[in-house]
Amino acid sequence: MPLPAAGSGDVNEVEAGAEPATDGPEPAPEAPETGPRPGAEPGPQPGPEPGGAKPASGAAAHDTVEAAVRAQLNKALGGVRGMVEAAVPTIAFTATYVVAKDIKLAVALGVGAAVVLLLVRIVQRSSPQFVLNSLVGIAIAAFFALRSGKAENAFLPGIMLNAGYAAAMVFSIVVRWPVVGFIIGSVTGDPTAWRRDPGIVKLCSRLTWLLVLPCIARVAVQYPIYLADGDQSGLLGAAKIAMGWPLQVAALAAMVGLLARGRTPIEREGPA
Repeated sequence: MPLPAAGSGDVNEVEAGAEPATDGPEPAPEAPETGPRPGAEPGPQPGPEPGGAKPASGAAAHDTVEAAVRAQLNKALGGVRGMVEAAVPTIAFTATYVVAKDIKLAVALGVGAAVVLLLVRIVQRSSPQFVLNSLVGIAIAAFFALRSGKAENAFLPGIMLNAGYAAAMVFSIVVRWPVVGFIIGSVTGDPTAWRRDPGIVKLCSRLTWLLVLPCIARVAVQYPIYLADGDQSGLLGAAKIAMGWPLQVAALAAMVGLLARGRTPIEREGPA
């Protein structure tokens, strides 16, 4: 019997309509598209989760002039601890000098108090700036007293420093460049942009006056005592303690009260 011809419909042939067999594995299904389809409206983009990282720049943390000034003043003074560290050695020096009339003993106690505070800062690996400031003040006062041989000359550098501060700040207010305004400039990134807003200039002038008043009061009280006849070191020492940090803290409290009432927005410079 002759063999069946190819395509003759034998049972070994592939039936009509059946899918041909493949030798390899079946292809994997295509992954669904993740991007937006053409013509579709974009959905909401994921934003930062609540409690996420804060802005890297400290300036971005303050949205108002008042908040920026409060933060910068606190930083400049070192907070409560910085003010205490600056005051304690000076008070120790002044009080000892008033009571004992011994410049060397006064220097020893003032420096000793500063060294203790300095060691604490070193152990804690924090900035000793405010302790060092008080040490410099004690050294200058001792130099003036020992060099001249007059006890009251220990208080002359402080009187001169307050007079210089007062003159500089009053001048800055008169020319409408109040020194507190530069605190705003350090936050916004533009040291002079704050002058374009008359409201900010006025606020900064008021704040600068509150810094000027303690300086003027100290000079007005202490300088006439310094010029009086006789040894006035005891009276000068008492005036220095009473009109030192207590007066400064009162001025800063007045500034905080003024700042607490305002909500002046900060306008920052955008990227170039």
